[in-house]
Amino acid sequence: MLLIRHGQSEFNVVFSRTRVDPGIRDPRLTEFGRAQAREIAGELAAYGIGRIIASPYTRAIETALPIAERLGAAIEIDPSVGERAAYFCDIGSSPAELKRRFPMLDFDHLDDPWFHDHETLGRHETEEELARRGAEFRARAAVFPDRSDVLVVTHWGFIRALTGQQVKNAEIVRLQFDD
Repeated sequence: MLLIRHGQSEFNVVFSRTRVDPGIRDPRLTEFGRAQAREIAGELAAYGIGRIIASPYTRAIETALPIAERLGAAIEIDPSVGERAAYFCDIGSSPAELKRRFPMLDFDHLDDPWFHDHETLGRHETEEELARRGAEFRARAAVFPDRSDVLVVTHWGFIRALTGQQVKNAEIVRLQFDD
């Protein structure tokens, strides 16, 4: 199974420069981030990807779409591979809004809200909660019969929870299983 962090987002541009949360909810990719997604789609063509699992955040979906188009693979939306809720960018869009923007994808299975709403709850998702979510995903993914042909388009925090690695935008990481 391959993991990829989404392309550069509007949040990433500001935060990497200032280290201050710019307050952008569910940011889109920048033009550079869209170019990263198109470029990585070409690199992934050699991997035999048959299925894409994507986080419901806009930046992950916008990364997954050109990859899916290039590879002829379907996209499944899975909130369990979302980012750790720590910044405004981790406040997602409603299923209705996502369906309006991405009518080719299925969001009917998402709760509203589907994300850890730290603004309403008054607390961020803890590292322990993120680790538990990552372990639950790993256990589910371990029994996927096609797991070697699956790409997960996800986020920095989730990849770190699964692998211990800190990755750059549009970086590919292989998720290893014990068997």
